[in-house]
Amino acid sequence: MLAEVQDFLKNQRVGWKDSKGGFGEFERGLHARVMAFERELVAEAIEAADVDVEAVEIEGTVYRRVLRREQEYLTAAGPVTVMRTLYKDHTDEGSRAIVPLELRVGIVEGYWTPLAAQQGAWVVSQMVPKLGEELFERMGNMAPSKSTLDRLPKALSDRWEGDRVHFEEALREADVVPRDAVSVAVSLDGVLVPTSDGDGPAKRAKAADEGRVAQGPAGYREVGCATLSFCDAKGELISAVRCGRMPEANKATLKKTLLADLDAVLLQRPNLKLVKLADAARDNWTFLGNEVRGGVECIDFFHAAEHLNAALADAYGDGTLETRRRFEGLRFNLLEDIDGVERVIRSLAYLKGKFPASKAIKAELAFFRKNRHRMAYKTLRDQGLPIGSGVVEAACKTLAAQRLKLSGMRWGREGGQAILTLRGWTQSNDRFDRAWALLAATYRAEVTTFHNVVPIHAARREDSRPAPSR
Repeated sequence: MLAEVQDFLKNQRVGWKDSKGGFGEFERGLHARVMAFERELVAEAIEAADVDVEAVEIEGTVYRRVLRREQEYLTAAGPVTVMRTLYKDHTDEGSRAIVPLELRVGIVEGYWTPLAAQQGAWVVSQMVPKLGEELFERMGNMAPSKSTLDRLPKALSDRWEGDRVHFEEALREADVVPRDAVSVAVSLDGVLVPTSDGDGPAKRAKAADEGRVAQGPAGYREVGCATLSFCDAKGELISAVRCGRMPEANKATLKKTLLADLDAVLLQRPNLKLVKLADAARDNWTFLGNEVRGGVECIDFFHAAEHLNAALADAYGDGTLETRRRFEGLRFNLLEDIDGVERVIRSLAYLKGKFPASKAIKAELAFFRKNRHRMAYKTLRDQGLPIGSGVVEAACKTLAAQRLKLSGMRWGREGGQAILTLRGWTQSNDRFDRAWALLAATYRAEVTTFHNVVPIHAARREDSRPAPSR
């Protein structure tokens, strides 16, 4: 294949000028030949990892050779076919054959080479398998099918979830808090996604039986998203750790993960200022207020401003000049005045008296009164602390919604979590490569070889023979 590359270059390095396809045709031709050369080299390296002896030992178990046959593997340069040897534990007839070659190379799910699997996992975390299939075809390297790409993240997620706690501990140990970070904001939120177990009629029937009204659109359930945001001395974002979990009661797993991440950060940098930052959802503050120790609490400023606008719009009309004028003034007070929230409360109390029949003004006044201790925006800004939960709200969009809410989608727990896990790594402080290294290591194992192995029963027959006469 190297000779083919050299011949092609000899003939086409200048000759492309006279071809109809132009330089693009030259590029495609060269790339195809280089990939073929790479496949030849990779296949040779993979086959060199094969073990063709009478017996091997892997993790304390002895396996005996049973047969040799060819197998196709997908490399980053495309598929290759190599000869490999299979072994079996003869003490367990129901066991599956093992392939030492795959354990030495780290073949993923019996098909992918490590680099190919890493590339496939990253691509399918960003786009649907069909688009991933087209992307790889256009790149001209490997060309996994849509179904192959679809299976990969699920298989990886099963392995990750099986030992998730230890994997996450290893990730945290290698996390590095940005040197310029002065504060860390811990945030929690959620977004509704279409799920296969979010059946609308059943949801409404269950709610009716319990004497309540079903919340949210039929067929949708809430994916939980959490973030740790590292900010500089001005409260500006430097980087963040993002994670998401499929629907679960009280977001239990997500909250445990977030607490463990925060504990690891504060153990590394105990001098970081802690801000608990979220919208006003009750569950957020039950968790942030009761389970996250220390720090200051802050309702997302833009969320508070929306509540302020809702009250004014009910009084003066949605989008009117009067509403906009009063909103800009009170919004400025809320943000810039040391007693801004108290001024807003007094203004809404006045509106309540002026419009006693307004349920919206009454509700928004109650909102500001209930959360006034979480709205010291001027003080927080003077201390260089963040006051907006845009990072976690963006995570709800980029981590979950952009990938899980495409037309016609309906997600089960395993498939959805596979995507959330991969996307969380790609959006979190270089975690993807480190997480991949942990996962890829589980596909490798030490292989000890044995030569001149004699079956036990044959050895016993040999020992039982009478000594030769002299």
